[in-house]
Amino acid sequence: MVLWMIGLGLGDEGDISVKGLKAVQQSAYIYLEAYTSILPGLDKETLAAAYGVQEILEADRELVESGCEEMLERAKDQEVCFLVVGDPLCATTHTDLWLRARQREIPVRVIHNASVMNAVASCGLQLYRFGETVSIPFWQDGWRPDSWYDKILKNKRAGLHTLCLLDIKVKEQSVENLMRGRKIYEPPRFMTVRQALDQLMEVEKAKEMGVSTGLAFGLARLGREDQVIRAGPVEQLAEAEFGGPLHSLVICADDLHELEQEFAKHYQL
Repeated sequence: MVLWMIGLGLGDEGDISVKGLKAVQQSAYIYLEAYTSILPGLDKETLAAAYGVQEILEADRELVESGCEEMLERAKDQEVCFLVVGDPLCATTHTDLWLRARQREIPVRVIHNASVMNAVASCGLQLYRFGETVSIPFWQDGWRPDSWYDKILKNKRAGLHTLCLLDIKVKEQSVENLMRGRKIYEPPRFMTVRQALDQLMEVEKAKEMGVSTGLAFGLARLGREDQVIRAGPVEQLAEAEFGGPLHSLVICADDLHELEQEFAKHYQL
């Protein structure tokens, strides 16, 4: 009948739009995507109570990576909601879901909301001066990717800022448990500004291309009452405290507009 893809924003249960809430309340099934992002401190039971619905189902990594078949089947003849922290179409995972629904001739309605992609403007940097967004993953034994460094360098050389999305690990399995087929999951992990900058500085030592020079911003819990924004050189920022998840990072262009400079002073360490 229809698949609703609804953005929840970044703050709390109150950030859903009036249109989005109406769609939730008229739907037969409601799924909360809990793989690419989270609303810290809010679970599906809290959201269900706030939205006046009986149940919200968790769309975890297993459901999302298996193609959301259950959700799409239900959406053929019923109204189904897919709730996403931030905006529904900021992750390729969700654009893929949109495409698969349309291939099955299931109507899709998208209700947008704030995401880190536009809320990053809170630090005073001008959105049109951002280049390609990068994701910084946790390093593991034998796996230390650094292609994100080259993308930041490319942006810097073009006079552009870089928004860095920091890794989250939710409902992950160890290699041993995965191989043995055991449904045992590791505790959630959320990359901090400090961890991201430590990796950045380690790559900088090897490549020495100047990515870690100049101003950077650390951001935590954007859109919430307790959001934290701090600016400073990478070495100083790595020592700053940002509190709980979610964190993100901005590596600035070498030359800031005078308005950006003025804004940055309010967050300077």
